[in-house]
Amino acid sequence: MSRGKENISADADVYVSESELKRYERQIKIFGEEGQKRLKEAKVTIAGAGGLGSVSAAYLTVAGVGRIRVVDNDVVELSNLNRQILHWEKDIGRRKTESFEEKLSEMNPEVEVAVLNEKIVEDNVADIVCDSDLIVDAMDNFQTRYLLNRVALEKNLPFFHGGVYGFEGQMTTIIPGKTACLRCIFPEAPAPETFPIIGATCAVVGGIQATEVVKYIVGVGELLTNRLLVWDGVDARIEEFAVERNPACEDCGDLG
Repeated sequence: MSRGKENISADADVYVSESELKRYERQIKIFGEEGQKRLKEAKVTIAGAGGLGSVSAAYLTVAGVGRIRVVDNDVVELSNLNRQILHWEKDIGRRKTESFEEKLSEMNPEVEVAVLNEKIVEDNVADIVCDSDLIVDAMDNFQTRYLLNRVALEKNLPFFHGGVYGFEGQMTTIIPGKTACLRCIFPEAPAPETFPIIGATCAVVGGIQATEVVKYIVGVGELLTNRLLVWDGVDARIEEFAVERNPACEDCGDLG
């Protein structure tokens, strides 16, 4: 499954300026000016402004994704700073969304950064992603992930899942109606906990998430669909597991 979504296409009126051609020169060599226009037209929602969100948001911003919405309702704490690289010591006590908006806007003023200081719940999740082309899962709990998974299925939005624990991480790309959804892969949520994590694990997983998003938007390469990629940082190994749709899945079983 290698094509990008049909409605993320370069509008004939979209113009890539001289400064943008220079800024994105190295990646335009890969997917051309047409691909850069697709990135400029894309609207991405990133759920979570923590470790994974820091990495995925940073790389999607510097890649030139046109509009990035970040959703979170936490404030920056000292214990965040070992992995949440967009938050600095001066940001302690500040809303994470405000910290993200400042850093991302400075990284690339060509990108429109929108932030929502809200907790994602059943009552607001549909409105949060209503005008998005895709969703990046940068959350730290399965309760919210399942909400995002369901709304992605309902609205036919690709869902880019990433998770981390210690030196380990996991990633998959979900295309509604075509691939296993998050509930197919993880029918039951793990018990809530304050889990251990090293920042470099977020860098690996968030970087792969951002790569998948770019590939999807510009329509190159093979996506991580129906595959769960597992990173073991202790032994420096990557394993891949095939996953399948569950016809009886409570979230996607009725999609046919």
